[in-house]
Amino acid sequence: QVEQRHYLVSKAVDEVQKIIQQLTMEISDKATRFQAISNSGIHNENIKVLAPSQFLITVPLRGLTGYRECQVRHWRYYTVHGAKLLSSVRDPEELHQWLEVEQFSKSLQQWHETDVNIEGDLVPAKVLIVFRELVEKSITSCNLSSKVTVLESFSSVVRVAVETSESQVEVELVPAVEIPTCWPEKARWPRCLKRWPSQEKVQCIKSLGFDLLARSNYHWQLCFSRAEHILMEGLDEDGGCRMKCFRVLRQMKEDVWCAGNKPVITAYHLQTVLFWTCEKYPRTKDWRCFPEAFLRLVQKLHKCVSQHFLKHYFVKNTNLLKYTNTSDLDLVARKLAVFLENPVFCRD
Repeated sequence: QVEQRHYLVSKAVDEVQKIIQQLTMEISDKATRFQAISNSGIHNENIKVLAPSQFLITVPLRGLTGYRECQVRHWRYYTVHGAKLLSSVRDPEELHQWLEVEQFSKSLQQWHETDVNIEGDLVPAKVLIVFRELVEKSITSCNLSSKVTVLESFSSVVRVAVETSESQVEVELVPAVEIPTCWPEKARWPRCLKRWPSQEKVQCIKSLGFDLLARSNYHWQLCFSRAEHILMEGLDEDGGCRMKCFRVLRQMKEDVWCAGNKPVITAYHLQTVLFWTCEKYPRTKDWRCFPEAFLRLVQKLHKCVSQHFLKHYFVKNTNLLKYTNTSDLDLVARKLAVFLENPVFCRD
């Protein structure tokens, strides 16, 4: 089942990637601020598979380089049209921040224009409005109307349905500022005296930087996809079974505990559970016996889902389940509890 899933997801990623690459190349031709995604196979860092029919694809933004953190900030709030609001709608959470064009030593003139900029702030909602219009126009000009449909949304996010040979995949397209030059102050990682990952890997990860995603109206969301990719890449260098545990956990989640096209628990949540478990159990011998190692992962997942609390791996004060439907989480928790009472493993 795990191998079959891997084959089907790989096939879907390949098909979606080719279509979205064609679409983003057209968008990039129309507006140089947006960069086409690369076609680099199933391990493309721009593509995150949340579920077999739910993808998140980041679209890099061009013309913003030389980023530096902003130390002092005069908080400003406004409508998308630029009218000032008397009070803040929502202050940025730990995983979010404002972004000023002056935080970049080099910036294209287009980022200073009023279609994306209000009083020096780059506003995600405005970027998304521009991006959505480009997506709609490019679907038509690329003759992709039979394969790609823009989905209605209550907020500024851009979601499309992509037809593949096997099924329909829902894709969220997210403009992203890639910052490969520094590590954000909010990510106070690693924590003291941790043996996993190694210091060499930590330095490598931090040197790759982070991204800022346009996924809300005012604030940009911190994203660590390159760091997460490196952590997953060398998971079993010591001959352990961490990746096997993760793949079986994902399969069980999709088949038994939390099925459906828009699951309340995604592969990203499972990956975070895996990272925390690897950190708690850093020794090679902890990952020699598959049933024991797998049960530890399920127990950690059960605890997080039961408590409605899963800490972000890099930004500690962020709960990844904060806005998740609690009734749905409780249902998953009950299914996990049933499994833990009588864990049955298929042995071929």
